[in-house]
Amino acid sequence: MNVGIIGSGGREHAICFSIKNSKKVNKIYCIPGNAGTSKIAENINIDLNNFNAVKDLVLSKKIELVIIGPEKPLVDGIVDFFQDLNVKVFGPNKLASQLEGSKIFTKKLCEKYKIPTAKFGIFNNSNDSKKFLEKSTFPIVIKADGLASGKGVYICENKKESFIAVDEIFNGKFGLAKNLLIEEHLSGEEMSYFIITDGKTIKNFETAQDHKRVLEGDKGKNTGGMGAYSPSRLLNLNLEKKIKEKIINPTIKGLNDMNIDYKGFLYAGLMIKNNEPYLIEYNVRMGDPECQTILPKLKTDLIDILISCCDKKLDEVEIKWSEKKSMCIVLCSKGYPEKYKKNILIENLERINNDNDNLCFHAGTTLINNEVYANGGRVLNFVALSENFFTARNKILDNLKNLSWQNGFFRKDIGFKVIDK
Repeated sequence: MNVGIIGSGGREHAICFSIKNSKKVNKIYCIPGNAGTSKIAENINIDLNNFNAVKDLVLSKKIELVIIGPEKPLVDGIVDFFQDLNVKVFGPNKLASQLEGSKIFTKKLCEKYKIPTAKFGIFNNSNDSKKFLEKSTFPIVIKADGLASGKGVYICENKKESFIAVDEIFNGKFGLAKNLLIEEHLSGEEMSYFIITDGKTIKNFETAQDHKRVLEGDKGKNTGGMGAYSPSRLLNLNLEKKIKEKIINPTIKGLNDMNIDYKGFLYAGLMIKNNEPYLIEYNVRMGDPECQTILPKLKTDLIDILISCCDKKLDEVEIKWSEKKSMCIVLCSKGYPEKYKKNILIENLERINNDNDNLCFHAGTTLINNEVYANGGRVLNFVALSENFFTARNKILDNLKNLSWQNGFFRKDIGFKVIDK
């Protein structure tokens, strides 16, 4: 079959890499893709906001399976748009995608089904937000409602920082925000927990720990993710049982009660404290960079899994994983997550060690005259698999030395909680 992958980041390159050797795949189209996907798939540059143009391409190229990578097309309803065509589309529909598209929708679901999460308040203007903050204790968390590419969350240590957060959100830093959430600050350690579901069967899809802050030691501003490792050091049988019973199962039940049919990946961002899970947020797709960290460990044909999910036959597939440890370190453009230069040549890519246990997934890259240029904040994702995390990280750091890109930076301490403790 011909397969179309929607998106242009490291997650989509990892998906391309994962399915390229499937016996069921004839040709892969990446829409729009990046410099890395061009080595595996045919990149086609189409505006993803133009669903009619995407549909025309899918029909003209006889694409039978469309895999949606990023959140925005899902939240905008691309799955619903394709529902009358004889094409399988992997990902949740528009109603189900509210779990990520509206933090308020998710919080109200948590409230109704007693899913453990932070206490919260919803505010629709700056004045009321600041009045509440005047009487609050810190630290406190402020979130823009809606999509913000992983960057619309502020952990504020004092009133001044909280007022800045409110002003930035309501002044449109993350797009039009009609509401914001103010939440209690949960202490503990974060974990990314993934499942895949066809609406009736739920299967685990590994765990990871992301590193959101831009600076080493988890300092500085939030980013889309500076690196990850898998599996999470926090997971144990007792904790996983609690995650399923207290968070995942009630969520799917709540959606079913609303006649919302959820099909796709579901990514629960969790805070773990004293072996108890609390939901921070949901994402309705694989995480980035967690996807790049997790998929290289997958032993089952990803195409078989996705088709079974689309056909509501997920119970017929056994998902198998490598026992190896996996790590990803993200190479970013200098200045990220704020302003950075674009169209900077990346040299020495031929020096990178690429084999089954050493991988480089492209994110913010583009081809100009057959040379690779950086055109995004997060540029390259270096992944290594090994028997332990220490060796995996050293393999990545060696590869980054081989590249020696002067216009980029990265965190050298990814995985410090599992390696250094």
